[in-house]
Amino acid sequence: MKILVIGNGGREHALAWKLLQSPQVKQCFCLPGNGGTALLKGCQNIPIAVDNLEEIAKIAHQESIDLVVVGPEVPLSLGISDRLQQDGIKVFGPTQQGAQIESSKSWAKTLMAEAGVPIAQGQSFTDPITAKAYITQHGAPIVVKADGLAAGKGVIVAATVEEAQSAVDSLFQEGFSLIVVEECLVGEEVSILALSDGITVRPLLPAQDHKRIGEGDTGPNTGGMGTYCPAPIGTPELLQRVQREVLEPTVAALRNRGIDYRGVLYAGLMVSPDGEPKVLEYNCRFGDPETQVVLPLLETPLDELILACVEQRLGELPPLAWKSGTAVCVVAASGGYPGNYTKGKVITGIEQAEALGVTVFHAGTKLDGDRLLTDGGRVLGITAMGEDFDHAIHQVYQGVNCIEFEGQYYRRDIGHRAVDRQQ
Repeated sequence: MKILVIGNGGREHALAWKLLQSPQVKQCFCLPGNGGTALLKGCQNIPIAVDNLEEIAKIAHQESIDLVVVGPEVPLSLGISDRLQQDGIKVFGPTQQGAQIESSKSWAKTLMAEAGVPIAQGQSFTDPITAKAYITQHGAPIVVKADGLAAGKGVIVAATVEEAQSAVDSLFQEGFSLIVVEECLVGEEVSILALSDGITVRPLLPAQDHKRIGEGDTGPNTGGMGTYCPAPIGTPELLQRVQREVLEPTVAALRNRGIDYRGVLYAGLMVSPDGEPKVLEYNCRFGDPETQVVLPLLETPLDELILACVEQRLGELPPLAWKSGTAVCVVAASGGYPGNYTKGKVITGIEQAEALGVTVFHAGTKLDGDRLLTDGGRVLGITAMGEDFDHAIHQVYQGVNCIEFEGQYYRRDIGHRAVDRQQ
């Protein structure tokens, strides 16, 4: 089987890496890919942008691709699945209608309210004046969200009314025509990535991301600075509730709207101190960097799961099989991220890190001859597995310490909540 993976981040490197472990997969193509996928045995990069739908369809025909796996949200929101399905090409990822669950927070909140899914209270606004009046009325802390794709950075948790009103101005100035303002939920976050074939939905192991740039979960939000799996807060009891109260009602509500949702349904949840889960947001694709810790623990061949979703027979498969132990991923970022940063810095030490037993997933990298250079804000995702979190965390930071590039920044406290819970 020949598979085309669309995207150029750490998530796509992890997807190609996992798919190539299957004896059924002969070759992977990554479009456009990165330095890591360029070096991955059995993988070939194709320099086409993820939003060039016609060229993607053309390549799928030229290379006789058997399956397309869409990594990022942008091509899904533009309708890449619809375009490929027109040509009879098997594609894993929801249609443009289904992708609205991520591309429009307002649309998603309306859908969840119809389905009876527990969510934060809030409203959508098309002008800053009424949004600010709502904020003044409800006070802070309060959350302001861009209604659209913002690369994981369109959510502002405002501690004061003034900060929230400033966020409103900022988002409208950035060109967003619709924003959502909602209550600030308190508790612990957990990410549940689930697979759906439009009828059946199956959750993967729970993961926990570290969104803030600073240690101790401080500073602005990022696309994710590290993650671990399985998150202890995602108990079997909680997962059963999420399946029953969140995932299944959402897939049913999508189906009621005539949307055949075949892809990843990723629920970002806040679990209150008394154990009540509420949905913060939905994403329509694999999480990044959650994928980098979930897939290493997955025993069931990924290609089998994805094909079962595409062919709407997920319910016929046996329960998913998982390796024992834990996985931790630490993101090495460019200095200045999530603000301004420079590219083109030479990266060294990856071979030494991998010799210790860690896996280094490339995100913002590119090959320049025989040199590996930085090419993004989040550069690498260093992942280690262990029998418990202490072991995995020790292992991952040993790997991180081998890697160097100018301006390199990473958090030194990834997995702190898991360790606290163990103790």
